[in-house]
Order: sequence, then C-alpha cells, then structure tokens
Amino acid sequence: MAAASVPAGYGGAGFRRLDGKEQRMAKVRDIALLVLGWVLVVAGLAALVLPGPGLVMVFSGLVILSQHYPWAEKRLRPIEIRAMKGAAESVETVPRIVLSSLFALAIIGCGVLWLLKPAMPPWWPLPEMLWLPGGRGTGSTLVLSGLIAIGLLAWSVRRFHGKPEEVAKIEERAARR
Repeated sequence: MAAASVPAGYGGAGFRRLDGKEQRMAKVRDIALLVLGWVLVVAGLAALVLPGPGLVMVFSGLVILSQHYPWAEKRLRPIEIRAMKGAAESVETVPRIVLSSLFALAIIGCGVLWLLKPAMPPWWPLPEMLWLPGGRGTGSTLVLSGLIAIGLLAWSVRRFHGKPEEVAKIEERAARR
C-alpha cells in the first residue's frame, strides 16, 4: 500500500493543522537539515583528498539529502558499499590498524599544538603570519577530525576485523547492485 501524501500545513498523528509558528519551525528545520546535508557532502568531498572520513561524510550528507531529493537516494547504495569496503579494508591487518591509530593521534597532536599556539621557533624560515595559521578554528577542526577517525576506526575494528563473513556480506551487496 502506498503512503498517503500529507497536505501542506498538516502534520503529526491525526493530521492536526499546524499553526503559523509550527509551520515556520518545520520550514526552519527542513532548511537546517538541507544545509547540514550539503555541508557534509561538500566537506566529505574535500576529506577525500584531505585528512578525514570522506566517504562516511558524503554518505551521511546523502542520507539527509535523500529525504528531500530522489537523486540523492539513488546514490546512497554505491557510496555505502564503497564506504563499508573501505572500512573493512582499513582494519584487515594489525599494521593497518596501528598506522591508522598513529595517524589519527598525530592529527589530534597537531590540533593541540594549534590550540596551544606556541611561539614561533627561531628556525622557522617563513613569515610569522604563516606559523600555525588558522588559530583555534584549525586546531579544533584537527582535534575533532582525529577523534572522529579514532571513533570510526574503533567501529570498523569491532564490525570487520577478523570477521570475513561481514566482508562477504559487503561483497554480496555490491554484486546485487
């Protein structure tokens, strides 16, 4: 049975009419979700070449955008499969897990350095304005990226490391595409 379309101005159980304030709040929520979805897609595309969980961010953004755009829903499955394959491959071996962990910790360390903003060392050959540019914003972003990377790595280890049946499920889903 197909889902019934809800007329504008109605919502919730029993389809009670939304007043003006509720309609505005619903519109603000929709706009905020669209902005968040697009920010995640754009940031995820940037993170494909910069440090960060690019595919996961693109996938998250598309999940949000798929609530509004049919084209986003069509692209979810291929990106989800690529993201899951990447997560599984990243924890196939212990050296990969260790290197990924060290890289994430190094990113956090750089972020902390940016947040502390020590004085420019005497050996720094460039102008002072190029010593740790970006300030707190850059430092916070680096720390957050490192924490997200560690969280995703922990999730990947729990989900995929030493579990060939989980990897086989991904391969099976990819074959059904």
